[in-house]
Amino acid sequence: MPHALAVDDDPNFLSALAELIEGQGFTTNTACTLHDARKQVSHRTPDVALVDLYLPDGSGIELLKDLELGASTEVVLMTGHADVESAVQALRLGASDYLTKPLDIGRLKSILANVASVQPAAQAAAPVTETQEVGRLGLLLGASPPMQALYEMLNRVAPTDASVFLIGESGTGKDLAAQTLHLLSRRSKAPFLPLNCGAISPTLIESELFGHERGSFTGAQRRHKGYFERAHMGTLFLDEITEMPIELQVKLLRVLETGQVVRIGGDQAVDVDVRVIAATNRDPHKAVQDGKMREDLLYRLQVFPVHMPPLRERGDDIQLLAEYFLGQLNERQGTSKVWTEDSLDRLRTHSWPGNVRELKNVVHRAFIMADNEVTPRCLPREVGGESGSVRSLSFQVGASIEEVERRLIMATLDAYGGNKRKTADILGVSLKTLYNRLNTYREE
Repeated sequence: MPHALAVDDDPNFLSALAELIEGQGFTTNTACTLHDARKQVSHRTPDVALVDLYLPDGSGIELLKDLELGASTEVVLMTGHADVESAVQALRLGASDYLTKPLDIGRLKSILANVASVQPAAQAAAPVTETQEVGRLGLLLGASPPMQALYEMLNRVAPTDASVFLIGESGTGKDLAAQTLHLLSRRSKAPFLPLNCGAISPTLIESELFGHERGSFTGAQRRHKGYFERAHMGTLFLDEITEMPIELQVKLLRVLETGQVVRIGGDQAVDVDVRVIAATNRDPHKAVQDGKMREDLLYRLQVFPVHMPPLRERGDDIQLLAEYFLGQLNERQGTSKVWTEDSLDRLRTHSWPGNVRELKNVVHRAFIMADNEVTPRCLPREVGGESGSVRSLSFQVGASIEEVERRLIMATLDAYGGNKRKTADILGVSLKTLYNRLNTYREE
């Protein structure tokens, strides 16, 4: 698995950035200063380093000068104070890119995808027995029988060019399964590009997929290569495929059958060699019956269907994942919080309608609420927590004002059953202030 180092003196920004990077399949370490960054690098050389230009103890450019990371590490400089001179200097010294804050998330994900795609295939494609022994395959984690069966299917289909259709509830890890298929394939050194068909406006998705020529419509000021062209020789992951407009599915089918795309406003066919992995949280055959998906496209994509097991059927994986997510947070924040057995019991008995995504969010919330032990009072009420009975909180000396404020707000909100107006009144703040705080926590 590729490794990233994120360096920034803003803890909130750093935490959000680390979570985004991990969501792209990286292990991640963080640092707030040049000194800490150098220590992290001495322990493990990252595949990519995202470094703030202005740090408390110097310039991020010093990592390029002093440690000569550029030879083995992709270095991306970040700053909220962009200037041409510093950008040119960074690029001359070996930085691979330069991002201004607020970061362009799409561009950042593209950078990370490129880094992940050039990792040695041997690194990604560990022997089946080893990955199953430790409960891992690629980016997937789990040792339960349903996951072992999933690993076997992914291992069999990954080396081929067959289209794969991932079917499963929201939060089961279809995106991680798609990335794992790419990493285990012969295409692992080429791009992996994900596209959520339900998150893009129907008026824009055709241009995003197939590209457009300059002047082909209002606002088309330059030629734009679509996902198919940019994923040439690699893998294209079409998530929520049943949300794609039905009329566009005809064009998608034609591209899959011919291996050629024609940009909007163009008349020249462009050859593309792309493996397509599709995914949906619907029953695809029901989607065909409901007119949401063309039957011929379904059969074209469903060469090798794979069903993602829901978390409620994965037994001990619930504890395995809970401990893994808590360990990630401990490493990021420099803490050593642990689960109590009664908390783990409540996690095991929850039905997890939101699957692994819900579990990860519950762990993050419990981590915020916990001191040294994650007890049932740290869990939300719907997971069997006792938060409604919380009437006091204790804090370690040295806790930040932000952490104390966050825990007090969340505990009070839980104590009053989620009633925001009552919570604001009790805390002595305006309702608008409370909403602003909750929005900030959600973004983080």
